[in-house]
Amino acid sequence: MQQILEQLITRLKREKYQLVGKHSAVKKCSWLHQSLTKGKVCYKQKFYGIQSHRCLQMTPSVFYCTLRCLFCWRVQPEDLNINFKVDETAFPTPDDPRFIVEESILAQRRILSGYKAHVEIERKKYEEALNPNHAAISLTGEPTLYPLIGDLINEFHRKGMTTFLVTNGTNPKVLSQLNHEPTQLYISLHAPNKEIFAKTCRPQIPHAWENVKESLELLKSFRCPTVVRLTLVKDLNMTKIEDYAKLIQKTESTYVETKSYMYVGFSRKRLTYENMPTHDEIKVFAEKLSELTGYKIIDEARDSRVVLLSRLDKPIKVGKTS
Repeated sequence: MQQILEQLITRLKREKYQLVGKHSAVKKCSWLHQSLTKGKVCYKQKFYGIQSHRCLQMTPSVFYCTLRCLFCWRVQPEDLNINFKVDETAFPTPDDPRFIVEESILAQRRILSGYKAHVEIERKKYEEALNPNHAAISLTGEPTLYPLIGDLINEFHRKGMTTFLVTNGTNPKVLSQLNHEPTQLYISLHAPNKEIFAKTCRPQIPHAWENVKESLELLKSFRCPTVVRLTLVKDLNMTKIEDYAKLIQKTESTYVETKSYMYVGFSRKRLTYENMPTHDEIKVFAEKLSELTGYKIIDEARDSRVVLLSRLDKPIKVGKTS
C-alpha cells in the first residue's frame, strides 16, 4: 500500500498538487490565475460572490474516492496502471482539522509566491490572495470520507472563511450527521438512472446509486443553500432529461447547475473532444429542465459552459468581500 501511495504522490506533485499531511491537498485553480493576471473570474464569483483570487481549492481526501467518473479531469489510479480501490483501503488516522486548515493556507501562499514579481498584478489584489476567504472543499477525492469533515468546515468558518462542500452523494450517513453545515452544499448528480450512473461513474462501492438518491432526499433538511450539480457529457449522461427532473424535484434544492463536461486533464484518456457539449447545448438542456421542474434560469456563464437554475429570482451572494 505504501508503494502505491508513493506512486500517486509522485504523480500528484508533478501535477503541482501541494500535499498537506497524510491525506489532504491544495491545488491552484486556473481561475485564480486568470483573476490575478487577466481580471477574469469564474462562475462562482458571478453567481455567488466568491472572489476567484481568494478561493482556496482543497481536499481532505486526496487519495480516496468512491467513484471513478469517466469525465473527471483528475488523475485516477488506473490512469497510472495502479490497482487501488477505496474498498480495499482504510482511511488513515485523520489529521486534525485545525492542522489541515492552517497548512492548506500556507500551501496556497507557497503556490502564490511566484506571482509576487509579476509586474502586471495589482499589489493589493495579490496581498488579498495570500489571505483566502473561501474554501472550495472539492478538489479531488470524496471529501465526506474524511471522518472529521464537519469539524473541518467549522475550522474554516472560525478563520472567517466561507465554504462550499462538494460531494458525490455516495456517503449519505455523513451528510445526515454533519455537525457543522457548509456555507453552501453541492451534491453532484451525474446520471438520470442506475444504468447510466454505472457506466458514467464506475462506482467502487456497493449501493452507490441508492446512496446518491438518499443524499438527494437529504438536501431539503439543510438550512444552508443547496445545489444539485449536473456535469453533462454528450453521448453518455446527457439524456433522459425527464428522469433528471424527477430526481431534482424531490430535492427542493436552492439551485441546479447544469454544466458541460470539459475536455481537459486526464479525462482526455477516457473521453473525446466530441463528448464536450457547447454552451448553447447546455442552455437548451437547461431550458427543457426548467420546463419540467419549474426552476427558473437566473444566470449563466458562457466561459464555463454553465447555466444556473433556481427557485429564487436571483442567487444569494454568500461570498465575503473583507
